[in-house]
Amino acid sequence: MSRVILGKDIEQWMKDFPQLQQLMKTEPITWINDRKSNHEPIHLTIEEAEQRLRRFAPFLASVFPDTQANQGLIESPIQRVVLAEQEIEKRFGKNPGNLWLKCDHQLPISGSIKARGGIYEVLAHAEKLAFQHGMLRESDDYSILADESFRSFFSSHKIAVGSTGNLGLSIGVMGAALGFQVTVHMSADAKQWKKDLLRTRGVEVIEYTSDYSKAVEEGRKQAEADPTTHFVDDENSTTLFVGYATAAKRLADQLAEQGIEVSAERPLHVYLPCGVGGGPGGVTYGLKQEFGEHVQCFFVEPTHSPCMVLGMMTGYHDRISVQDFGIDNQTIADGLAVGRASGFVGKLMEPLISGIMTAEDSMLYKLQALLMDTEKIQLEPSAVAGLAGLIQLQKDHAVQHAKAATHLVWATGGSMVPEEQMQQDYQTGKRLWEKENIE
Repeated sequence: MSRVILGKDIEQWMKDFPQLQQLMKTEPITWINDRKSNHEPIHLTIEEAEQRLRRFAPFLASVFPDTQANQGLIESPIQRVVLAEQEIEKRFGKNPGNLWLKCDHQLPISGSIKARGGIYEVLAHAEKLAFQHGMLRESDDYSILADESFRSFFSSHKIAVGSTGNLGLSIGVMGAALGFQVTVHMSADAKQWKKDLLRTRGVEVIEYTSDYSKAVEEGRKQAEADPTTHFVDDENSTTLFVGYATAAKRLADQLAEQGIEVSAERPLHVYLPCGVGGGPGGVTYGLKQEFGEHVQCFFVEPTHSPCMVLGMMTGYHDRISVQDFGIDNQTIADGLAVGRASGFVGKLMEPLISGIMTAEDSMLYKLQALLMDTEKIQLEPSAVAGLAGLIQLQKDHAVQHAKAATHLVWATGGSMVPEEQMQQDYQTGKRLWEKENIE
């Protein structure tokens, strides 16, 4: 008997969306967005977020030594990866040229892209509370937030979040540093070391045997029942979103420092790992504000968790999940193990992103090992998804790349991964390369 989803049987779904069959077989695909335009669905103010982060910089520098070199700024460098580029050409017969890495795996405090949006939302909430109670003014030196009086005040307030790992890590570390009671609802995909690290910071971690959507649902439910709890909604938060978007102006400055032009003659192509969509969506929104039509942004998802491409391809967004189509949502890329995409982000991205690629876990492992061998860069498997997407896009010849294009792969996490776990994943990648060579 044919399966029926939203009143339509599976055969009709596949007829309407030809690439759906490949998705259901968990085969890598390249989907090009034919709804792309220069229209901006909504306008969000990024400058306000930048100003808030500057106000908090003295506090961050006083509490987190790894931010002191940048005077309390949470930012990462960009890095040219010539050796990796050469190895990619050797292995895949393709050389993108002008390949750069955006090193968000080096972000201070929580070591992932979530240090942008997640930490920003905690800071925004703390500031709002302190303003409301007359404890803080914009003109103050925010280093006073490290005083015990503020920790005592925040200790009567709670923050909750549902996470597959890295968002919970950033929310938990920053929330605990300010004194909040923090609860992180962790899905089954979350790595044990992330749960352990949070608990050492005094964060309550509630574990679920189900996936990300259930963790978010339970976290939201708990927060609704307690007026003292602020729920960080990864699926719908505009605060998180603009926190991620602040990356764009900073990247523009970094590219200018390197003498990299972004124009019609020298476009910028950016490849972003995608889970529920908030991080890559926010970055894309900011980049489009900064560079307009001269930047093309691509999302990359695991073949077993292709929620964003499924939602955008069909136009059904968060009304459908990968599980509806028999896709198991089981992937080594824990931060990307999401079965239902954010409807807010998906609809906002419809006119903005150029396409979405999917990548197999085996490719993530292999590229993790490749980056380690060539550049001595240690990333977690989910963080190399952007590189996998670039290779997939070139393989499918889906986009005509300008020869002078700059390719920027967003490396989203890895510096906080325990060495034992990093080596285990690296060895898996090495074995996969060896097996491929033998065959």
